[in-house]
Amino acid sequence: MKMNWVILGVLGFATTMQAGSDMRLWYKQSATNWEKQALPIGNGRLGGMVFGGAQEEHVQFNVDSLWTGDENPAGKYDHEHMGDYQNFGDLFIDFGEGVVSNYMRDLDISTAVASVSYEKKGVAYRREMFCSQPDNVLTIRLTANKSGALSGAIRLIDGRENTSKAKGNLLSFRGTLSNGMLYEARVKVVKEGGALKTKGDQLVFANCDALTLLLVADTDYKMDRASGWRGEDPAARLGPWLAAASAKQYTQLKSDHIKDHQSLFGRVVLDLGATPKEALELPTNERIKRYNKEGDDRGLETLLFQYGRYLLIGSSRQGTLPANLQGIWNNRNQPPWHSDFHSNINQQMNYWLAETANLPELAQPLFDMLVAGAPVYREHTIKKYGETQGYVTCMSINPFGGSGWNWNIEGTAWLAQHFWEHYAFSRDQAFLEKTAWPWLRDVSLFWLANLKELPDGQLVVPNAWSHEHGPRNVDGTAHAQQLMWDLFGNTLAAAKILDTDPKLQQQLEKTIAKLYGPKIGSWGQLMEWMGEKPDLEKSNHRHTSHLFAVYPGHQISRERTPKLSDAAKLSLETRGSVGDSRRSWTWPWRTALWARFGEPEKCHEMIRGLFRYNMLDNMITTHPPLQLDGSFGITAGICEMLLQSQVQDPKTGDPLIELLPALPKAWPAGNVKGLRARGGYTVDLAWKDGKLAEAKITASVDGTCKLQYGDKTVPVALKAGESKVLSTSES
Repeated sequence: MKMNWVILGVLGFATTMQAGSDMRLWYKQSATNWEKQALPIGNGRLGGMVFGGAQEEHVQFNVDSLWTGDENPAGKYDHEHMGDYQNFGDLFIDFGEGVVSNYMRDLDISTAVASVSYEKKGVAYRREMFCSQPDNVLTIRLTANKSGALSGAIRLIDGRENTSKAKGNLLSFRGTLSNGMLYEARVKVVKEGGALKTKGDQLVFANCDALTLLLVADTDYKMDRASGWRGEDPAARLGPWLAAASAKQYTQLKSDHIKDHQSLFGRVVLDLGATPKEALELPTNERIKRYNKEGDDRGLETLLFQYGRYLLIGSSRQGTLPANLQGIWNNRNQPPWHSDFHSNINQQMNYWLAETANLPELAQPLFDMLVAGAPVYREHTIKKYGETQGYVTCMSINPFGGSGWNWNIEGTAWLAQHFWEHYAFSRDQAFLEKTAWPWLRDVSLFWLANLKELPDGQLVVPNAWSHEHGPRNVDGTAHAQQLMWDLFGNTLAAAKILDTDPKLQQQLEKTIAKLYGPKIGSWGQLMEWMGEKPDLEKSNHRHTSHLFAVYPGHQISRERTPKLSDAAKLSLETRGSVGDSRRSWTWPWRTALWARFGEPEKCHEMIRGLFRYNMLDNMITTHPPLQLDGSFGITAGICEMLLQSQVQDPKTGDPLIELLPALPKAWPAGNVKGLRARGGYTVDLAWKDGKLAEAKITASVDGTCKLQYGDKTVPVALKAGESKVLSTSES
């Protein structure tokens, strides 16, 4: 049986794209635990965790830039200089005691609106909450089906216990962090009917028909070293934001918010197949338990995929800081690992999904922060390594260019991959020239000057580490060598595209040829170090750093380097999925790795492992403690199962786009719309009985590529904006 391609031309996608399963998380009780149960809302800069209590609503909120610390020239990993991401504050609405019935709490990730509904003394109450990016406000709407039924009190609490004030219809607090950063929050209450008055530091409302609460908060942080990382007083923005938002009707605020959110969220539609009715009838926490027992809930897996996209939309927007270890959501002033930008896997995993899952502009905050911090990185690198070009950083990065813990000398090379990938997916030459090239060039210059030559002439990274596994300060770890191959290859490709710096091009070509490359060990494994370390290589360690070349790199692939691919697969199999391997971020990375190996059942096993061992009731993944890299990363892993484009034609540079490379038996029929491939392409797919039925490819720029499914490959040439639909048939 052979699969034949039929090009249908520039038609609409023949298969009807299904909306997939219900995009709601819902519960029959309020949250009592911030980490495990509260529901996240966010607009990239401002985020909230919603508890949804019937007697008392609690929304803990954050602003991305509320950080202690400084440029940390000594590289300390402390609270004073490295600093910590801060809890901004808490908003409470007290409704009073009383028995409630028909309670429901939910979060619709397709609209980014959280809601609470219940009945009390014969009155139906409803509450809606969202963080609006267009209006810069966290909005809470209280309604009831009986006029005059809303009474209670509102409190605003500073996360550092400063005094809050109540005046008129406003609550506010203002403070200064230990590093001099100014911060301020305000809540304006707009009532309909009834009365509103101040009582100490609270606003008390009585017999209202409806209320709208508008919360604004910000700091004086500015992503600019020349300005001392400080800008204008936040008060200059909060007043206008409140005035503009309160001038709108609630329906308009909500409509504008949903339109903005869906402009991003709606780009990808996924349907992985039918969901049992009994699963759909369960609240999310019970549904997760059922899934871990039955494993037949395709809708929950779809929700997991889309949840990662929802969380990135909520914690990374143009003009904000990038998503940190906890995205944007944090209720502590000394959170685990400072809730930092962690550069040995976590920060990178946060953004794997941005390109493939069709949210490319959400990666811009990562580029902005790294570019802004580069002058600081350079100074600290010279202080550490002496006069040298380029820069590296320590493992843990803060928003002031500071970094701490140990020197992660390979981390900037890994981060460089994100600059290149943003170009590879978009073919945006202006971005390549203005933003990506300086980073690629400067990080490459550091490494070209700091590699170590072995007696046989091969070049290795000195004093490296196979994060976070085995000895430190050893030469030529597989992880470090693979990163150099990736960095130098991408920098060389960029230089050729931009037709710049011929001397650097020559140096890169010579260096790549001399890099110590991947090796196969005595028992068929991909060697993690230059010398074998059986006890470590056969351990169930959480990190798979030496498999970077498989994913997210592309030095090793089953098509071009089959022997190395087999060795890497054996190493991954040996790592296992027990004990230390069960971490929030290990399952997603291994999902993507198994997808690159073309092992669909292994991929699905990883998804199930994430649910079983690291999934909280609110569907956020825990390390433990809570980290969002797993929630982001699993979306990227599922993308790799459905579509891959990492292999390029060595002669033309055109991408080879592989369709359904790792489709598990659990997903026999389904479709996906809106995945992105390298080269500037968007791809829609439909499959039936485990086989591809149709594919639609759309180009954003002029170009050619090859589509591959099974053993069949077809070349496609498209102009910008043009689409082609291909159907398969058996013969």
